[in-house]
Amino acid sequence: MANSNTQVMTLTPEIKDAFPIEVLEVIRTSLCPTATDPEFLLFAHKAASYRLDPFKNEIFFIKYGNQARIQFAAEAYLAKAREKEGFQPPDTQTVCANDTFKARKYKNEKGEDEWEVIEHEVTFPRGAIVGAYSIAYRDGYRPVTVFVDKEHIGHVYTGQNKDNWNKWEPDMIGKHAEQRALKKQYGLEFGDENIEQPPLQNIDSYKRKDVTPEAEGPETAAPQQTEQGDDEAASRMKALKAQVKANYKKLGLTDKEAMGAHMQQYCKVKGDEPTEAELKAYLKIMDMQIQAAEQAEDTLPE
Repeated sequence: MANSNTQVMTLTPEIKDAFPIEVLEVIRTSLCPTATDPEFLLFAHKAASYRLDPFKNEIFFIKYGNQARIQFAAEAYLAKAREKEGFQPPDTQTVCANDTFKARKYKNEKGEDEWEVIEHEVTFPRGAIVGAYSIAYRDGYRPVTVFVDKEHIGHVYTGQNKDNWNKWEPDMIGKHAEQRALKKQYGLEFGDENIEQPPLQNIDSYKRKDVTPEAEGPETAAPQQTEQGDDEAASRMKALKAQVKANYKKLGLTDKEAMGAHMQQYCKVKGDEPTEAELKAYLKIMDMQIQAAEQAEDTLPE
């Protein structure tokens, strides 16, 4: 978005107080490149209202197809908890199959169920992760312990963010437990936002420009290069297309229609085929989306 366009947009007082116009431009172009004006304004307002830093990965704008989402990372809860009186760092641990782990549930003074870890000893090899727990401490308050049973959140291992949960399981399940513990101890609640918008238009008429290696059959392969420089360029393009293909998988895009819709949104192609520079720009956007998904914490019902 051009600077003049951002200045024309009606900014809330919270946004004006939190972000200079130059910073808003950087957030818009680097962190929310596909957001519409209303989506970006809502994102900026949320970040400003909760005093969260998009550059520290505390709040994310994520867009899959026609679905836009504002998501708050576990780091956001930790950052806000640090601002509270009596803050103490939480103790977050994973529990594995070969660990000795004992916990008990009891009623607190309000008659609510609480967890308390009685024993946790580690034996190597530890075996597969079966759960995690986090103890949120605070001066003048009873510790709040949240235990997460892997079986109870099994859907995250097959959902949209499954690749990150399976790749970074210790961090993801630990952050999930920590986020819930901090929410209870410090009364924190942001609430992820789904942003509704009209479906994508003209998807059926879109002529998809294949960038995946399997799309290059004998009929569409580029003419054989004879010069060394052309050979090197072809090799670079092949590597870029392979990375695009790998990133589609990381983003959970497995069919050609979804890949085409994603490319239509995020890859600006001036000619019939994407250039090396256009693919590099596309990969940067994809990398930001993957990074956001890796660091963002799924908010699940307790």
